[in-house]
This record gives sequence, C-alpha cells and structure tokens, in this order.
Amino acid sequence: MSTALLFPGQGTPGRATPVSTTDTQVALLTTGVAAARTLIDEHGLRVDAVAGHSAGVFGAAVVAGVLDLPAALRVVRVRGAAMERACASGSWAMAAVRGLDRAAVQRLVDTTYGPLWIANVNAADQIVVAGTRAALDALRRRAPAAGARDVIDLGVAVASHGPLQAGTAREVARALAGEAHGEQRRAYFANTTGRRLLHAPGAVLDDVALSVQQPVRWHDIVRLMPELGITTTVQVPPGHALAALAARAHPHLTDLAVDDLGIPATVHRLKREE
Repeated sequence: MSTALLFPGQGTPGRATPVSTTDTQVALLTTGVAAARTLIDEHGLRVDAVAGHSAGVFGAAVVAGVLDLPAALRVVRVRGAAMERACASGSWAMAAVRGLDRAAVQRLVDTTYGPLWIANVNAADQIVVAGTRAALDALRRRAPAAGARDVIDLGVAVASHGPLQAGTAREVARALAGEAHGEQRRAYFANTTGRRLLHAPGAVLDDVALSVQQPVRWHDIVRLMPELGITTTVQVPPGHALAALAARAHPHLTDLAVDDLGIPATVHRLKREE
C-alpha cells in the first residue's frame, strides 16, 4: 500500500469561510499538520506522498520535509495578508461550476464581461472560477443554458489562482527565500503542473509561491497518482471534498477522510487494507 496525504485549501466546495482568509489559511495549516503528525508519529502510518490544494500546499510542504512549521506559519501569513490587499479595492469571489468541462467553462469565461478566470480544475466536470462578484453573477445566469448543473459559491471574499494575485506570488517567493528549507523526504504533487516532485525542494518552494497566481491542476494530480503507485489517499481535516474528488476519479482506490472516521478508525481501516 502506498499512501498520499491530501491537504485541503479554501477553494473546495462545501467549505464556506466567512472569516479572514489569513486566519483561515493559518487554521488550515495547523490543523492539517497536526493531523498528519498524529497519523505518522503516533500511529505509525507510512506516508509516501503529499498533495495540497491551494493553501494546502503549505501543509504538504511541511510534511514533505521542505519547510518547518514555524517557517510555514510565517509565510502563510504573508500570503493571506497579500491576498487580502490584492482584493481590497473590489468585490471578489469564487464559485464552482459543476457539470461542464474546462473547455466549456473557458468559453463562458471568455464571453462574460468583467475580470474572470479559471482558478481550479477540481474534476473533469467541476471547475472553479474566480473574479468580481458582478462577473460571477453574470456567468451564473448564463451557465444553465451552457449545460451547467449548478454554480456553487465558495463563500470566500478573495479571488485567487489568477492574475490578480501576481503580486502575492512575488511576496510569497521573497518570504520563502528568507527561510531555511530542509531535505525533501516525501514526494510532493505540484498545484501548478499537476506533476510529482522528488528530491527537489527548490521546485516545491516555487510551487508554493506560484500556486496562488496559477490555476490549481487538482484533476491532473489525482489522475496521475495511481500511475505512480499510489493506492490510498487520506484527506486530513477539515472536510472530505478532496477524498471525494479522488474517489470519483479512481473508484478502485481507497480514499478516506479523517473527518469522516476519526484518526484511530482511519488507521485501523488502512491497516486492514494492507
């Protein structure tokens, strides 16, 4: 059995986050790393790879060994504050379009007036779009005629993974340059390329910085995992959206969420699978 830990971010449907994006990202990081360390250090779970969705890249980088937790906390605060500044001059949001593929959503984006872009490719038929609230409202009105099943607001007050956050990516890169990094101990799946990184801590840090400016290629990540020997995914808290996406992409894999089972039951289930 080869296991990958999945670290959620803000841009996953069903996780409305009406509080500060900085506080949310700090909470995601600390909760995810605490759960991962409990699974690994206290329960002996062997983890071969990590993947973080959006802000989840920080928890993934810590568990991969590239960043220590204090450094990650410092930099994630830089990220959150810079994102908020980038969005301070307007009304921004993100929404998941379900039932259309990327090409169809891109056509909607291209023909809708206002700042708008594809932010996350979560599944073949679940594409997250970010932009101004006015542009998203216009897209939402037009989406049913294009064949969309629904458009779900993600409950965030920022728009990430697009050109608005270019300055944020630069700030995060500068902050990371001032932090020491460790030797990479586990494979890391990159948001920006959808590929696996091995023994490449510099490339991991590049992904951590650039992912706020570029679309999250989550569907590419989960499609690649079985090809590289991953048989099991475990989503650390909060939620189970990433585990569900992995299960949809590969029904034959074991896809678990700690929030669904609790840590002891999760470990027990995995040991039964061995």
